[in-house]
Amino acid sequence: MDILVKKIEEFEVNDRVDGFFLIKSSECRTASNSKKYLDFTISDKTGEINAKLWNYNEGDEELYKPNVLIKVRGSVTLWQGNMQFKIDRIRVGSENEGVDISDFVPSAPYSPEKMYDEVIRYISKIENEDIKNIVETIIDEMADKLMHYPAAKKNHHAVRAGLLYHTTTMLKAGEKLSEIYTFINTDLLYGGVILHDMCKIDEMDASELGIVSDYTVEGQLLGHIIEGVKKIEVTAQKVGADKEITMLLQHMILSHHYEAEYGSPKKPMIPEAQMLHYLDILDASLYDMNKALNETKEGEFSNSIWSLEKRKIYKPSKSF
Repeated sequence: MDILVKKIEEFEVNDRVDGFFLIKSSECRTASNSKKYLDFTISDKTGEINAKLWNYNEGDEELYKPNVLIKVRGSVTLWQGNMQFKIDRIRVGSENEGVDISDFVPSAPYSPEKMYDEVIRYISKIENEDIKNIVETIIDEMADKLMHYPAAKKNHHAVRAGLLYHTTTMLKAGEKLSEIYTFINTDLLYGGVILHDMCKIDEMDASELGIVSDYTVEGQLLGHIIEGVKKIEVTAQKVGADKEITMLLQHMILSHHYEAEYGSPKKPMIPEAQMLHYLDILDASLYDMNKALNETKEGEFSNSIWSLEKRKIYKPSKSF
């Protein structure tokens, strides 16, 4: 029988398949004959399937954990009316094997490299040397993690490189709005947009797959807003930035959630901070709406969207 390379959504019973998949869950169990086996849920971006490794070796459960990329060979079977994957051969996979990780986890629609270059392009537009130096220094420190970090654990832009995606979209929208509201200081706006969520990198513990396992101690005790204000203070001292400019940039971060119950002890008190807040709200809500529509059939309503007060979004039956 031919061995095929297939996506999970293409699996058919009796297929012999060889390929890379991501472990979503893994549990060591004991069969009725008292032999141990590993019970997996494996996935790619098209779906997931239950998988079994019967030829278990002691310690396999420590090797094949959730969020680990694996290379497997096996067969698609049918068990109690559901397809199942019987693993014959398994090993840990690597991105060095030419695997595109975006094939296995939800990812931003653009490459991290392209989006990072976009951020650098906007930094080059900043004319104020103090703001530019602060932003450049912080971005340089966080560049490695920025390439894969999501913008949230569960809500908007909770995908690999979602933080970069959120940032670049807001930069583009802010640039266009600044052409209408010409009194906006774009140096301050671009700096605030780039830094407003940057300390989510300190707030969350995320793997290179862009999957958040938990919030850090700093994230739970302080949160990304306070961490962001602290980072700007330390960086400003390092680069010798002007006190008032530093304070204005800190206010951008401090006020971008608007309400104290969402983490902002101050509401926006400068136009740039006001625009930052609404850019953030706009981008987050439209992202969640678009995600819901992509999962909804034409002429039907989406499931309730938690981040939008549990609203349901309607998808028109005809495109306009």
